[in-house]
Amino acid sequence: MKQQWLDWIKAFLIAGALAVIVRVFLFAPVVVEGPSMLPTLQSGDHLIVSKLNYSVGSPDRFDVVVFHATERKDYIKRVIGLPGDHIAYEDDQLYVNGEPVDEPFLEERKQQLNSDQTLTDDFKMEEDIPGEFEEVPEGYLFVLGDNRNNSTDSRMLGMIPQEQMVGEAVVSYWPLDRIQLVN
Repeated sequence: MKQQWLDWIKAFLIAGALAVIVRVFLFAPVVVEGPSMLPTLQSGDHLIVSKLNYSVGSPDRFDVVVFHATERKDYIKRVIGLPGDHIAYEDDQLYVNGEPVDEPFLEERKQQLNSDQTLTDDFKMEEDIPGEFEEVPEGYLFVLGDNRNNSTDSRMLGMIPQEQMVGEAVVSYWPLDRIQLVN
């Protein structure tokens, strides 16, 4: 009987240790708060964030990432600019290093606008973004929410240090009718 108790205790300790390792080093649950990533993500969506992706690699353009905005608050945004990129918007068109880049994830939202409305106001990094950078510095990212008219992102916060990245949002698992891969 004593051996059974010891086996159970050992099993629970191992399971607990594995859960801590997975939570701290590999994956984190995150709940979306607010409308800044509509229609891609809705407030209340529960996500799994992979911490491992950026431990062994670096973010790609259009990844949906979670980062520490403050000590107590994490934000979810989309990577638009990588180190060395110059980012600008003109007439609702993204320009990366002077070249137009399509954002297919915004098409649904753009179709909902009137012909005289734009989803993303015009800006240039060197004139309108805090820090007045000519390009995204090494070790930083430029991020925007998909709901461009209602998002606190790099247009207000400036460049986001990669060291503040929690990870890449990979799966939305709740509510059940919104289960999906995030990118």
